[in-house]
Amino acid sequence: MSSRNTAGPDPAEDPFDAGAGSLLRQPKSVWATAGASVVAFMGIGLVDPILPSIAKGLQATPSQVSLLFTSYFLITAIAMLVTGFVSSRIGGRRTLLLGLAFVVVFAALAGTSGSVGQLVGYRAGWGLGNALFVSTALAVIVGAAAGGSAAAILLYESALGLGMACGPLLGAVLGNVSWRYPFIGTATLMAVGFLCITGFLKEQPRPARKTSLLDPIRALGHGGLASAAVSAFFYNYTFFTVLAFTPFVLNMTPYTSGAVFFAWGVLLAVFSVIVAPRLQKRLGSLKVLGGSLVLLAIDVAVLGYGDHTTAVVCTILSGAFIGVNNTVFTELALGVSNAPRPVASAGYNFVRWFAAAAAPYLAPKIEEWSDLHVPFLVAALTAVMGTVVVLVRRRALTRTAEGPQRRHASEDSVTVFAN
Repeated sequence: MSSRNTAGPDPAEDPFDAGAGSLLRQPKSVWATAGASVVAFMGIGLVDPILPSIAKGLQATPSQVSLLFTSYFLITAIAMLVTGFVSSRIGGRRTLLLGLAFVVVFAALAGTSGSVGQLVGYRAGWGLGNALFVSTALAVIVGAAAGGSAAAILLYESALGLGMACGPLLGAVLGNVSWRYPFIGTATLMAVGFLCITGFLKEQPRPARKTSLLDPIRALGHGGLASAAVSAFFYNYTFFTVLAFTPFVLNMTPYTSGAVFFAWGVLLAVFSVIVAPRLQKRLGSLKVLGGSLVLLAIDVAVLGYGDHTTAVVCTILSGAFIGVNNTVFTELALGVSNAPRPVASAGYNFVRWFAAAAAPYLAPKIEEWSDLHVPFLVAALTAVMGTVVVLVRRRALTRTAEGPQRRHASEDSVTVFAN
């Protein structure tokens, strides 16, 4: 990825505004985008602590309420084919603002829902907005940040971890009053983000070549990228079984559930930003990924068959393995092929988000067909399947993309990126 885009801050400007090469000394435009990214990622885990409350308030079953995740991520997956098409035509800034506008409107409408069907529908609209925003946010940060792309990626990963940690906490605090308040709170925070980006972010340069709707699908013709996407698909099923189904199993108050998933999110952030890169340097990406997937499978199996205290501990501990996997999978997806990074990212995310849509729906159904333990056994097996794909396809996954196409991809990295 390119180290510094011409759209970045002018060195002649005030050193603080220009960033002066420090991670924390960034232009206001970067902080505005990073701050809005935190809120966007908060929206993923926001409903975790209040899922039982929503089910009770709307007289819905767990499988019906789980559709909040399914509709959200199904639209997100499909939108991966659209975000690059949109961003390369209207620019990064307008794409961010369009995504934020969708989130503000549909999150606010979600808080007014009178039935679970309405709520599921509004979450789908929310998912479209979040896809447009999140898929463009890192590219915009890379284009405007001081200190190179490494600092920009670290800021983005930090925003992801902070958002995933704080989402359940906000959901618990507001949801303890009413399950509607977290949705209204998110709409309010995203409206503030909209105003900040409007005021502080200048338009980013558009790529020389516009992205077509089929480019991400064509990119999946590369064996390494397809392998990373398939392995991530199985992993994401495990990930979102933990995120969407565990709250029903723990059956805690919003405050207690929020505290559990806050601790989970803190581990996710720490292991994603700090631990994973160090492990990769020492052991190599594929060894780290394979080992982390196996440990996640063991953790999830114990979660499903242990007592309540064990389930709480394993839920929190899973955040560490998920953090490592997120970082390694993203780097693999962006570096294994010659496709421009935004296109490779879109194709990869198009595949893996379908598992995020499937797991929240299937886990409660599997419980209905069998018992409480089996959904976690299935999730453990999918993590193992992800490991098998890594082992069988390790040669394809270790090939480094080189040549002028990769250099061109770096220049195009200001269009679309999705973690």
